[in-house]
Amino acid sequence: MRIEAETVERMVAWRRDLHAHPELAFQEVRTADLVARELAACGLSVKTGLGRTGVVGTLSRGDGPTVGLRADMDALPIQEATGASYASRTPGVMHACGHDGHVAMLLGAARHLASRTDLSGTVHFIFQPAEECEGGGRAMVEDGLFRLFPCDSVYGLHNWPGLPLGTFATRVGAIMASLDTFEITVAGFGTHAAMPERGTDTLVVASELVLALQTIVSRRIAPTDPVVLSVTQIHGGDAYNVIPERAVIRGTVRCLDEAVRKRVAELVEAIAGGTAGTHGARAEVDYRFGYPATVNTADAVGTALEAAGTVPELSARHGEVVPSMASEDFAYMLEACPGAYAWIGTDGAERGPPLHNPAYDFNDAALSIGAAYWAALGTRLLGGR
Repeated sequence: MRIEAETVERMVAWRRDLHAHPELAFQEVRTADLVARELAACGLSVKTGLGRTGVVGTLSRGDGPTVGLRADMDALPIQEATGASYASRTPGVMHACGHDGHVAMLLGAARHLASRTDLSGTVHFIFQPAEECEGGGRAMVEDGLFRLFPCDSVYGLHNWPGLPLGTFATRVGAIMASLDTFEITVAGFGTHAAMPERGTDTLVVASELVLALQTIVSRRIAPTDPVVLSVTQIHGGDAYNVIPERAVIRGTVRCLDEAVRKRVAELVEAIAGGTAGTHGARAEVDYRFGYPATVNTADAVGTALEAAGTVPELSARHGEVVPSMASEDFAYMLEACPGAYAWIGTDGAERGPPLHNPAYDFNDAALSIGAAYWAALGTRLLGGR
């Protein structure tokens, strides 16, 4: 499976245009307009405004299977430092996760598949907003994605620095972790810093609590169950000589198993209350369940690997990759419909900057490879040659 040279040129142009004009979650108006225009130019029927700024293009080729192929569209609130000629023109916003490349690859595949006459079935090209922490996948599902566009299976693809160009990686089961957040407010009794015995030191409680929370992973959850609990913020106090009445701790929890996820939430509540109570303080816990784990189904993983095997440039294919403890809201689509999520390597001769780094830039050499995978997957599912 190969993509036509003219389509590759278009993908590069689309990608760099999108890179220069990044848009944050649920603000992808210009991006959605470009996507809708190009899908319509291929002869696809187009639905806009799904999940606020999402777009779905439908290629209908009579009776047969129905598949959803998904790309995310949003950028990140990061000041770009690539120095590229097509660098972001929007201060403080950039495509630091490669969603510009994802959009271009799926548009290229749509253009290729729309030219085919040997397919039987339907492909829904799903362009999703707000993947970065805002739950655009959930918004599309709740807005009727699979009711309006029923799918037998749905697939996602993400570029992956750290894997060499030409690598395709996936696995059965959880490939990416759930993402939950917590905020713990420690309430005590403020006092003069010279007279700590007359108050309740919330900063001491907060300090002990940061360490105590780590025992959840090291002593309360089995070593065979991956969990990452990270405290990422501590706030408290405004003066050198005042012990504050309140301190706030915030952080995230990542899990691959749903039962473990619920157990960690219970332990955060219990340890916060117990640690604070030991010092005569109180702990108020706001624990928020966010993205679920991204869980692939076995049949869909098999199909994805078979399709990748027909792309000559995907010479390295891994079906049992180690999961990532990062998270992905394609998980909401996989909760509603069976499917598979995969990674495609983007590193060239030298390893580039990681995702979410100000110097990151999508490797354009991956565009034709990713589009070829999408086209091969659509061809395999719709019985083409």
